[in-house]
Amino acid sequence: MSKRQRGQSQEAAAAQAAISERSGRRIEKDQRLSIPGERHWRTREDPFETVWEKELVPLLEKEPQLTGLTLWEFLEDERAGQFPYSVLRTLQRRVKQWKATQGPDKVVIFRQSMPAGQQGLSDFSHPNTAITIQGKDFTHLLYQFRFAYSGWRYVQVVLGGESYSALADGLQSALMLAGGSPLEHRTDSLSAAFKNQVEEQTLTQAYEALCQHYHVQASRNNRGVSHENGAIECAHGSFKHRLDQALKLRGSCDFDAIKDYQAFLAQVTGRLNKRCQARFTEEQLALQPLPGERFMDYSELSLKVTRSSTLDIKRVLYTVPSRLIGEHVRVHVYHDRLALFVGQVLTTTLPRIYPKAGQERTRRIDYRHLIHSLSAKPQAFRFLQFRDDLLPTDVYRQLWQHSDQQFDCRDACKWMVGVLRIAMDHDCEERLGHELLATVDKQQPLPTLKVLQERYLGEQPVPTIPARQHDLSSYDHLLQGNWHQPAVGHA
Repeated sequence: MSKRQRGQSQEAAAAQAAISERSGRRIEKDQRLSIPGERHWRTREDPFETVWEKELVPLLEKEPQLTGLTLWEFLEDERAGQFPYSVLRTLQRRVKQWKATQGPDKVVIFRQSMPAGQQGLSDFSHPNTAITIQGKDFTHLLYQFRFAYSGWRYVQVVLGGESYSALADGLQSALMLAGGSPLEHRTDSLSAAFKNQVEEQTLTQAYEALCQHYHVQASRNNRGVSHENGAIECAHGSFKHRLDQALKLRGSCDFDAIKDYQAFLAQVTGRLNKRCQARFTEEQLALQPLPGERFMDYSELSLKVTRSSTLDIKRVLYTVPSRLIGEHVRVHVYHDRLALFVGQVLTTTLPRIYPKAGQERTRRIDYRHLIHSLSAKPQAFRFLQFRDDLLPTDVYRQLWQHSDQQFDCRDACKWMVGVLRIAMDHDCEERLGHELLATVDKQQPLPTLKVLQERYLGEQPVPTIPARQHDLSSYDHLLQGNWHQPAVGHA
């Protein structure tokens, strides 16, 4: 119209407006296209007219969570062939409309805006990517702590399950790294934190003491309502996605040790925390100061070491140094280690292991604890209850099979025990095992124990002790009854 008002022809104005000349004339005469009104009638026969009100609506009123597919399968079972698969989409639209117009009210999500320093959340999850340590499957959980205001997070490897020791260790490590504690600590219904057998919110004694130590108020979401902990639940997905991407970029999911894997997790977490650094700096100003020392993050047991130099702890049999036989020891049970105390003295630390899925019990046998005693009784090796667990690796299990075939019964036991003694005394377990197995691979006989001892021990020089003959005149004094004490010279 502006082109026409400037005096251009109808054809030129329509071309510049990218419409047809006929449309231009109609617009100029104000003859707009009529828009039909909304249709309120059906153009096809309703396939569910006979069953919708009588059968399907009562089912939906009784159980509103039923889907259109479930109702179609119900009709197919009741009236086979009467309602073909082609009408499924029609039924799904009908069910969706009924739920929106006549269905029950839905749960409303009330989004929260937490002030700085108010709330921190903890939770455990399984990683999506399979991790291996030196080629072996590594079964573990990931503990994650997150501030609701800033989104700053901390992630830690957890061995075993969702125990109090794992929660306390992870929470305290996170708070120390953050530099303060929030007013409230929120979890789901962890058995390590809450007594779930009772209706009211009751804390376990250890968790309650932990919260008091850091001056935080414990809270939890309603059971089965995970979205109430959305600040930590959604963080699981984002972190595990970033972890999976970082592992793909790394090109391997295998690590040399757990500490290397933990360092890798810290790198991934650090990249995520860079996004919220400004808000985290603001939140740090609102955090409570930390107490002077960490709180107890272990459970304690008091046990007596058996005559077999073993301890039975939470369905796992552990060997300990034989000097502890008969002693009463206090065991601090962490999620990843055991600390053994005699009185107030820490005597040894053992890595903690857990029974695998389907196992009722397992063992953690260290030949270094027993080999000196076993060297004095090598024949006890053959029928030892945990003989296979005593052998440190598959290499040594193969060597035992070959030695048992090459030597007689008694010599085979002496040979195997002697090899383990050499491996311990000279700290050459891996090298010695591979050298001996290479001998077998070359179809050569295993060297005798004497040869091995000469090779590793060598000929020990015998020290020369000069003999000094005392004065024989003292015997004369003795016979005459005139005994006297001779003066002793100092060398």
